[in-house]
Amino acid sequence: MTPRRLLAALAITTAIAAPAAAQTACPHRGALDDAFCDANRDLVADAPEPARQRDPSTLVFAYTPVEDPALYAAQFRPFLDHLTACTGRRAVYFQVTSNAAQVEAMRSGRLHIAGFSTGPTAFAVNLAGAVPFAIKGNAEAFESYRVVVITRANSDIRTMADLRGRRVAHTSATSNSGNLAPRALFPALGVTPDTDYRVLFSGGHDRSVMGVNAGDFDAAPVASDVFNRMVGRGQVRAENIRTIWQSDPFPTSSFALAHDLRPELAARIRQCFFDYRFPAAMQRDLGGNDRFWPATYLEHWAPVRAVADAVNAPYTRAAFDVESRRELEAEARRRAAQQQPATPPATPPAAPRPQ
Repeated sequence: MTPRRLLAALAITTAIAAPAAAQTACPHRGALDDAFCDANRDLVADAPEPARQRDPSTLVFAYTPVEDPALYAAQFRPFLDHLTACTGRRAVYFQVTSNAAQVEAMRSGRLHIAGFSTGPTAFAVNLAGAVPFAIKGNAEAFESYRVVVITRANSDIRTMADLRGRRVAHTSATSNSGNLAPRALFPALGVTPDTDYRVLFSGGHDRSVMGVNAGDFDAAPVASDVFNRMVGRGQVRAENIRTIWQSDPFPTSSFALAHDLRPELAARIRQCFFDYRFPAAMQRDLGGNDRFWPATYLEHWAPVRAVADAVNAPYTRAAFDVESRRELEAEARRRAAQQQPATPPATPPAAPRPQ
């Protein structure tokens, strides 16, 4: 069975089983969707009763589309080979083009394991039953990132106050570092997004960085880890960019399991993650990290939830639907621009034929 047919079959199976989840009595749900329960109050979905637990023979994995999805498909290939050998089940990579698509893939049962970007992790938890359990890191600590505000090195923007009246790229409405944290933190620094400067949504951290580098945007708040990786790959030259501000650290992308995997399988997958050490190429591509650190949504995502509370941006279905529409519209605009034929040079009129 091809990966495409496999994913379609998984979606059909889950669609049939899903209604039963919402019918089970639940003593506490918190911010979770009605399909899930949080009886132990750890903020993530509890495992369902044994009859509704899944034990797939093929494990489907996706990583956040914060940068080009094709890059990560290659970067995670050694890990998926390890996961296949470690679990005894085939592990495949599923490319997603938006945060919304990734969350929906886990919600619909097409995705068993995923690396979610910092902000969308909360949507995945509340709406898709994702259970974060790991963060990338090195021998000393798990990886964190800072929100950095960048501009061109030759720009006259040198302080946050200089953003007034400018065109500033935010990434997407649900992004912690690319939108929510700036809205929560910038007013105390003297600038309020949409009031003191014009917000333009770029659609991704890499697009914000490249847009600043090209002069399409005057400045942008982006995740420091993404920016540093782009510098390391030579996509942008560090000397061409100036950083005018940085935040305190936030957790980087989470790695999460679908809540309804059979507990023995979920435990095995977790152990496979923690036993793995990244090969040299993967370390280079993933910011020098070489392992996965244990993490919980309750503890490690507390700063992210605090930012969302500060800007009244709850991780609800209504907010998710708004962001999904934005991502679809942005993707449609990008595709239309890519398909736009280049304007051919004007053809001079033909010389008149002799009569």
